[in-house]
Amino acid sequence: MSLEVENSPARLPRINEPAPQFEAKSTHGVIRLSDYTAKGKWVLVFSHPADFTPVCTTEFVEFARHYDDFEKRNVQLIGISVDSVYSHIAWVRNIEQIFQVKVKFPVVADLDQKVARSFGMVHEAVSDTAAVRAVFFIDPKGTIRALMYYPLSLGRNIEEIVRVFDALQTADANACATPANWRPGERVIVPAPLTQQDAETRVASNNGYEVKDWYFSRKELAGVAKK
Repeated sequence: MSLEVENSPARLPRINEPAPQFEAKSTHGVIRLSDYTAKGKWVLVFSHPADFTPVCTTEFVEFARHYDDFEKRNVQLIGISVDSVYSHIAWVRNIEQIFQVKVKFPVVADLDQKVARSFGMVHEAVSDTAAVRAVFFIDPKGTIRALMYYPLSLGRNIEEIVRVFDALQTADANACATPANWRPGERVIVPAPLTQQDAETRVASNNGYEVKDWYFSRKELAGVAKK
């Protein structure tokens, strides 16, 4: 069961708010969110409804197969469900045996739902005993940068989750934004001018940008290759 949850909000956590801190039992022993953010790591906290279920199994297989992709981006994976540590261990071993993939990330045993409820993962309209498929992207400062919710019937796209980390880290490093369907190596969005004079200058000089109009400009990032 979960050992401790600090500052659990009564509502769903929001973007750019501090992630709920927790200390909980997992398949890797007792872990804390701060164990990872204190080391400068990004964290992906994701919930699944139950062990030994087919959709959840496909997701864990894909998280395991993409583990090195997350490692390259300095991302720590943390899975959560309301099942016990023993159930998690048995399920992980079953996945490794059947699908020949190693599950290297911890899975939290959240029997009392404290962690799930602090993150708003339990939606009573769906189920009051299982967490929906929630995904939280947390930066090294412990801030929630993005979140996604999926119904029980819909498996997540792990490649899209990797892409979100690429976009967040690129935006942080280059003070830019990323357009729809963006992939690493493609042009990024330049912040729009904030004054009329700057808008006129942008259109007249372009500064090496691809300028569609005063508010819409893109640029290439030097030394960035497509992944």
